[in-house]
Amino acid sequence: MLRTILRRAIATGPRSDGPWRLTATANYSSSKDTKSTVKKAKKSNKSKGEATAAADDDAYAGADADLFDDKGRARRLQADESDPSLDVGPNGRPLFTSTPTLAQLTSMDSCSYFKFKTEELNKVLPEGLPLGMVREFEEAMQSAVLVRQSFLDLRDNFRRVVDPPLGSARSKGSKVKKQIVLDGPVSCGKSTALAMLVHWAREEGWLVLYVPRGKDWTHGGFFYKNPQTGLWDTPVQAENILKDFLKFNESRLKQLLCQISDPIPLGEGAGVGWMKDGIDSMAMPEGSTLYDLVDTGIKHTHAAVGVVVRLRKELSLVKDIPVLIAIDQYNNWFTFSEYEEAVTVRSTRPIHAKELATVKAFRSMIHDDMMVGAFSHSTAVGKLRQDLPDVPSDARINFPRYTLDEAAAVCHYYLRQRLIRREAFSEENCKRIYYLSNGNGAEMRWLATFMREQ
Repeated sequence: MLRTILRRAIATGPRSDGPWRLTATANYSSSKDTKSTVKKAKKSNKSKGEATAAADDDAYAGADADLFDDKGRARRLQADESDPSLDVGPNGRPLFTSTPTLAQLTSMDSCSYFKFKTEELNKVLPEGLPLGMVREFEEAMQSAVLVRQSFLDLRDNFRRVVDPPLGSARSKGSKVKKQIVLDGPVSCGKSTALAMLVHWAREEGWLVLYVPRGKDWTHGGFFYKNPQTGLWDTPVQAENILKDFLKFNESRLKQLLCQISDPIPLGEGAGVGWMKDGIDSMAMPEGSTLYDLVDTGIKHTHAAVGVVVRLRKELSLVKDIPVLIAIDQYNNWFTFSEYEEAVTVRSTRPIHAKELATVKAFRSMIHDDMMVGAFSHSTAVGKLRQDLPDVPSDARINFPRYTLDEAAAVCHYYLRQRLIRREAFSEENCKRIYYLSNGNGAEMRWLATFMREQ
């Protein structure tokens, strides 16, 4: 019962149909009203000692009020930046790593925090960030992520796929996987790890198709059944997929030539029906690049779905640079979409995600390309069977929640970011939060605020 209440409290918050992004405001300060008022000392005929005690209580309340006032807390955090003595983690270790890039992180950096610059993060991940990552940044008023050994193992797996000699002594016994499905309990950090992996891969110069919201592929917009393929076309989603792919990869795509010369099949456009005069295909000019292919799908709504399907085939043929396909909310592709097909005048049947042309093109992991998908329990679609269709039997791995050492680092970080009152902080309280939340990151962040009042 208690865990149900915690999840409901954590789940409440603003929702948006668009990408979740960080705003470049200084120190995350906001214009919210003060959440609590500070009681002022009243004039009375008390003794000098009582007056002094009352004054001390008021001063203490004033300092503590900043924990609930976003403006005051932001000012104090800005002042804290000049005091490196506060950046101390468990056992006196540095709370923040000095390693400059995700590629250079090692096991020595685990249980420390890696700082991002807001502008750089939005530039490298223009498709948007996971909602849990945004909430963490906003509540902590710092764009920093805990370096976890589970992320390092994930990164090193794909690094070894591209460059096997880089395999370390630690990872020599583990099998290298080109396809991985990140599963695990709610709020264990799957989406954050996937976003960090995409950030690292793009820093390395890889070509990455990143889908932070896989559910968007199966919800909203127009849908039509294509009689040529027997699948359902979703031109609005297809156009958005191509636009997102172009945001970071435009310059790279202009350097890669198309390797398939077949015409692009056309379908129904978004709200405009079929092409006139029975035209059902569009030829790409000789020497076209992948940028030209994507641009064609964006400019011509009838070609959008056909271009997305063709793009998947073209990505398999790219050999000049590593290619990674990263899908968050991957579990939404193994259940029903929100679309329905009319069966009779009074009945409909739900359309499965695998019947959508765009999903069918990208869902399968039975190939030799690098691909990683992450399940998202915030978009829960019911319990899926262990052996998923179109997924290798050994691809699904469980991503762990925080360990006790990681939870200790998290509590020290929240203390540093003034989510926890220093007078109430103790190692014993950190353990209580960890065991009560069972290592759930979102619940730990919520429970940590109760250390303000002890």
